[in-house]
Amino acid sequence: MRKDFFVSGRTELAGNHTDHQNGRILAGAIELGIHARAGINNENVVRVRSEGQPEIEVRLNQLAVRTREFGTAKALVRGMLAGFQELGLAIGGFDATVRSTLPSGAGLSSSAAFSVLIGRILNELFNDGSIDPIVIARVAQRAENAFFGKPCGLMSQLVCALGKTIYVDFTSREIETIEADFGSMGLTLCLTETGGSHAGLDTSYARIPADMVYIANFFDKGVLGDVDPAAFRGKGWDPANRPVRRAMHFFDENERVPQMRDALKAGDGAKYIRLMNESGRSSENLLNNIVTSATGDTKLAQGLELSKRLLEGRGAWRVHGGGFAGCVQALMPSEFFVYYKAEMEKTFGAGSCREIKLV
Repeated sequence: MRKDFFVSGRTELAGNHTDHQNGRILAGAIELGIHARAGINNENVVRVRSEGQPEIEVRLNQLAVRTREFGTAKALVRGMLAGFQELGLAIGGFDATVRSTLPSGAGLSSSAAFSVLIGRILNELFNDGSIDPIVIARVAQRAENAFFGKPCGLMSQLVCALGKTIYVDFTSREIETIEADFGSMGLTLCLTETGGSHAGLDTSYARIPADMVYIANFFDKGVLGDVDPAAFRGKGWDPANRPVRRAMHFFDENERVPQMRDALKAGDGAKYIRLMNESGRSSENLLNNIVTSATGDTKLAQGLELSKRLLEGRGAWRVHGGGFAGCVQALMPSEFFVYYKAEMEKTFGAGSCREIKLV
């Protein structure tokens, strides 16, 4: 007997590069995601078929990390199986057919959604649905870190596993579900794919947490979330220093996240827009995750500059997710969205800009 499964993608709302430092985040599950139909095959193998992609086949007795699989969906399947096995959870062979509505390169966390999907299938088919979604999220994070080769935090996996808009403080381990509806505020949230490639950006991404940890080590701490903000700000840092600027971003952004949460809960669109713009400018000017010398790709910067021209004084715009390539997230009065979409698509192509709805 085959069962149907669905896992939402996610959009980051606040907390740009804070999760890997035990900071705070605000993120939402969206209507788009990954569908699957799966059933037990009574064999020692997992097979995953997806339209337009080669079939994935992973044997249950071959679950060691394979570096040559970094960056592939096959690595995520292997990592989820290994993670379940290491926790003493049941695994077994199954066949799955997968269909995704998440656009490629849109920064909606397709890798996290896929990992969580495999975990959800294993949970339902072999563990009677008894595994806590947060456990699945943690296994998915480890699969991405160790098997996929992506040094990510836990934000994306948590949102995908819980399927809701959530506020998380990774230091206190507080998780709060937020009822979020931009439409009721008369606002539209959207993402524009600028077309920049993520190829060759692994070092640029990895340098951000490395720079933050470098500053945390001055205080004999492992991550910035464990550092007293007043102690950091009380030192005479050189603001031209890249790790210092990135730490400045962390502490400012970490204080901004609960304010954005509260504005969202209160339906205060004007305050949320102001804070979202503060977040965006912090990412651009302090975190510096817009353009990298690794590729010289300026498409994301072009998208942010065009959004500024279109939205200044009426909406908000920011980098979405890891940065250096990918998407611009924007928020604006709903009646302005048709014009904004048309102008962005003149530069970045038909279909590049789409409304994003939270679930």
